[in-house]
Amino acid sequence: MYRGRLERDLSLWVEKGLIEEKTAETLLAEYDARPASFSLGRVLMGLAAILLGAALLLLVASNWEYIPRLVRVGLMLALIWAVHIGAALLFMRGALATANGLLIIGALSFGGAISLIGQMYHLSGDEQTVMYLWFAVAAVSAILFRSAAVTVVAGFLSWASFAVYIENYDTRWFGFGPYAPLVMAAVVLGLVRFTGADRARHLAYLLVIGWLAWLYVLFDEISVAIAFAVFGMAAFLLTALPVRPISTLVRTAGAAPAFYSFLVAIMGLFLLHMEMDEGGRMVLLGLLTLGAAVVAIVLHGRNNGAVRYLAYGAFAAEMLYLASVTVGTILGTSSLFLFSGLVVAAVAWVVIRLEKRFSASRVEERA
Repeated sequence: MYRGRLERDLSLWVEKGLIEEKTAETLLAEYDARPASFSLGRVLMGLAAILLGAALLLLVASNWEYIPRLVRVGLMLALIWAVHIGAALLFMRGALATANGLLIIGALSFGGAISLIGQMYHLSGDEQTVMYLWFAVAAVSAILFRSAAVTVVAGFLSWASFAVYIENYDTRWFGFGPYAPLVMAAVVLGLVRFTGADRARHLAYLLVIGWLAWLYVLFDEISVAIAFAVFGMAAFLLTALPVRPISTLVRTAGAAPAFYSFLVAIMGLFLLHMEMDEGGRMVLLGLLTLGAAVVAIVLHGRNNGAVRYLAYGAFAAEMLYLASVTVGTILGTSSLFLFSGLVVAAVAWVVIRLEKRFSASRVEERA
């Protein structure tokens, strides 16, 4: 997709005389020489590794009674060692896709081995501890092999660990469990920076978002919603400050910190709408939401498309909500639809003007 757009842009610039045709060909050749960010072969190899790992887990679950216990343990340990040694050799030969596939099998096999040993010897312990150990081993494997694929596995294991806690304790605060998702999210973000698994950072951010939603269900207090809105907006403002090391971290992390911090703020404002849905407080809350959307567009709307569209959506939804609860009590249904249409048209006009201004700013910078 990007290559096609780049080729069209280069052709257009050649036609306008901005660059020479030879330069355009050189630029396109340089782009083609880069390693592909998406490879169908790597994706299929990862899927194959997951399927093979799942087959091993199912084989463990089926409980092979006819194989002696020590032989079963030996087979599992031999498999884990074999796939990791094989992965190391393949990394040395440059076969990255196959090596990462073996590491995925190794990470999944470790969980199967824990389950097998506990099943055979009736070891005491809970599945929550097993999930923590499984996640820790996957993190160590990702570090030792600097594997982006295993970083993704660790990200999903962090989600699985949190799901196990919710299944066991629901909305009860018990021991270290409630803090574990934040710790695992921080570990995943560290692995992302170390291994270069950029897309895996969303697993960590979404885990934190899910944990915050669980926190609100746990306490169900308006103070929690206020904290989401206030601290989320404060974190969002921090991402816009040109102060090191914050600006350096934000720049290297891409659009994610600004987007997810603003998402937390919007989530808090949404929960406050559910708590305060009447009187002057509702109008004040609506104005605060509109103001937050405008601030987001001003600070990050130009360079961060995710924040921009989230702010557009929040602004439009708030405008329609205010129109429905205020004007809707006065006007009839048809008049309300007419007024809502005018509101949407006004929002669309504002969005178009902003997009044109952003485009003009980019042109001026390039000039």
